[in-house]
Parts: sequence; structure tokens; C-alpha cells
Amino acid sequence: MMFLEPSLNHPNKQRDGEIKAGWIEVICGCMFSGKTEELIRRTNRALIAKQSVQIFKPAMDVRYDNLKVVSHNKNKISSTPVKNVAEILEHAANNEVIAIDEAQFFGKGLLEVATELANSGKRVIISGLDMDFEGVPFNPIPELMSIAEFVTKLHAICVQCGRVAHFSYRLIESYEKVLLGETNTYEARCRHCFHKGMLEKEKHKRLR
Repeated sequence: MMFLEPSLNHPNKQRDGEIKAGWIEVICGCMFSGKTEELIRRTNRALIAKQSVQIFKPAMDVRYDNLKVVSHNKNKISSTPVKNVAEILEHAANNEVIAIDEAQFFGKGLLEVATELANSGKRVIISGLDMDFEGVPFNPIPELMSIAEFVTKLHAICVQCGRVAHFSYRLIESYEKVLLGETNTYEARCRHCFHKGMLEKEKHKRLR
């Protein structure tokens, strides 16, 4: 289902002398579910509506491009790489729409920053993984989902069986919480195939 913006008006225009409150949108799901693609779609629509837009991504994410946000389908849009959430506040002051990709890498501080931006009248679009490679909630995305006005959970296709997938299965042997990767590192799996793979990993670990 395509997300339709609640208003085509600029979110932070003054009304009766006061700045209207903005809102928070969260786009979440597993790897390869189209999160970045949806973020790019929404920001492009905001640009068509002549809204001022600023897009941020973690400086550590250089998989496809050092500066641009790039989806797995190779769609791209200019962005500002930042090392921490404080830099987002520094650059966001004069923009009406703030978009943040790969938000799970910014940590708990993003909750406060997103709230501050929305309260100041900005539309905040956040995209990120809601679960990590072990199938555990990946904060701050679940916390952001609880305070957001709009939440869109996207799904991929399980590469093992073709069912709807919402888990990110790690293909390589690594237990780091944060590990950037593409199709050679992760694959989307349904609950059944994810659980089966995790059991096989655990069995292999015990036999070593």
C-alpha cells in the first residue's frame, strides 16, 4: 500500500501566529524490503511540492556511494553524511522535511533528535532496520515506531522459499551487532527459514 502524505502543505508553516507541529514517519523492515527506495520516493514527492528537504545518512555507510543515499535498486539521491545525531540538528534548521536513512546506526540519541525536529514543525522521515541479524528488536527503530505518527513496515521475499520475508539472515560467521553488507552478507528470510538457519548455525557451533 502506497503511503500518501497527510498534507501537501508545508508542515511547518505558521498558523495563527504559531508554528504547527510536524510529525514523524518510520519506514522499517528487513534487508532488501525497499526501505531506502520508499524514503527516496517520499523525499522526491516533497521536492515536487517545493518543500525544502535535507537527507542524512551515517558517514560509515559507503557501500554504494560516499555522499548519496542509494537503494539496492541503484536509485539515488543526494545526502549529507554525518557521524552522529548532533550533526543532524546542526544542518537541519532551515529545512521543512528531514529524511534519515539507515537510522538504526545512529543509536538511542536519534529518539530525542527526531522528537525535537518534529516538535519544531518539521516532517521527519526515518528509514531503518527494526530487527538485527539475530531477529532481536534493533533500537532505536522500535522506540521511534512507538512515538511516530505514521509507521510503514515493508517486507521482502524469502530467497529460500519465496514466502513473505521480514528477517535479515546473516550469511557469514560474524557476531558483530553492526555489520554493513549486501547480498553476499545478508539475505531476506521468512520466519520459518530464518529459524531453521539459526538452528543450523547453533548446531554447527556446538560441533566445532
